[in-house]
Amino acid sequence: MAINHLAPEKTEQFADNIVGFARALRAAGMPVGPGAVIDAVNALQVIDIGSRADVFTTLEAIFVKRHEHALIFKQAFNLFFRASEEWKHMLDSVPLPDHAKKKPPPASRRVQEALSQPHMTETPQHQEQDLRLSVSDKEILQKKDFAQMSAAEITEALRAIEKMRLPQAELLTRRQRPDPRGLRLDLRRTLRASLRTGGDIIDLHHLGRIEKPAPIVALLDISGSMSEYTRLFLHFLHAITDARKRVSVFLFGTRLTNVTRALRQRDPDEALASCSAAVEDWAGGTRIATSLHNFNKLWARRVLSQGAVVLLISDGLEREADSKLAFEMDRLHRSCRRLIWLNPLLRFGGFEAKAQGIKMMLPHVDEFRPVHNLSSIQELIKTLSQPLPPHHRSLIRSAA
Repeated sequence: MAINHLAPEKTEQFADNIVGFARALRAAGMPVGPGAVIDAVNALQVIDIGSRADVFTTLEAIFVKRHEHALIFKQAFNLFFRASEEWKHMLDSVPLPDHAKKKPPPASRRVQEALSQPHMTETPQHQEQDLRLSVSDKEILQKKDFAQMSAAEITEALRAIEKMRLPQAELLTRRQRPDPRGLRLDLRRTLRASLRTGGDIIDLHHLGRIEKPAPIVALLDISGSMSEYTRLFLHFLHAITDARKRVSVFLFGTRLTNVTRALRQRDPDEALASCSAAVEDWAGGTRIATSLHNFNKLWARRVLSQGAVVLLISDGLEREADSKLAFEMDRLHRSCRRLIWLNPLLRFGGFEAKAQGIKMMLPHVDEFRPVHNLSSIQELIKTLSQPLPPHHRSLIRSAA
């Protein structure tokens, strides 16, 4: 049965369903524009919409442009057009998902939240009004502490973090490549070019140093005292991992866990689910000294050998603060190009380093910064994107 054989009122309802489905895909994070919606409505006029599989394949070919969006589309399609109902009911009304059936997989949780948003059934006039009223709310959201956010505000913060991009802060390496503006003479290419002119050197070729993005290594505290910030920081690390290829992420509480490979999954919810499955000490105690010792012993030479920037995200509340902690912090500081300590406790105006662990760690960091809201994360991005200081460039040349 083709759509052009339906009654006019059925055809209009069917088109409305497709528009609502496209709106749900956009809310779930897929880039679906009005052109794709028109193509979908036109394409469904030439297929048998009585076949659920044919409709699924047709809409997937139009709406899915990237491989990582295929899973989101499949889950959204199954939720929007429920398989438990007869297929003909799709022509009558827009079915909504039943959240009480079972716990959804990580990626479809975002799809269910998108389908249950109030604006899915609102008129365009109401949506425009909400947009005007949300401008001041976004300004407040930028400076609001993550620990004080509601569930809806955390959702908005996660969306803002997913859109963040970290510009490439380049560092010089010892490797060289042909560069007309290079300072070193490329004798080999110059002599080879002179063979064409009978040995006369006419053109001089030069070499310049290759610049690569500075590696970033993140050490994230997942102890109980950091539980209100851990998920948001993982979203931030996933966002910069998606933009950069040289990012390594380690989680630590009572032990150290490398989640770099898990965090490289394109879908953020799937990536965080993989991280959670790999960690055994989530929201437990804190052993910073032991975790840093394991990192310095097992991973430092692998991930810090090219002048990496280390982000230590922790409140510094160590259970066993002794000279071992200071020793491991000093060793870490000497192994990297820049050590930045991000501490949520700095959100308090009268913060003082009274805890013994913080006193031992503080002398061995290059920067001590707050990280408790969206504004502080944006300031961190600006810091990481700045050109390398001259003395750091000289150190990298000698150590590269």
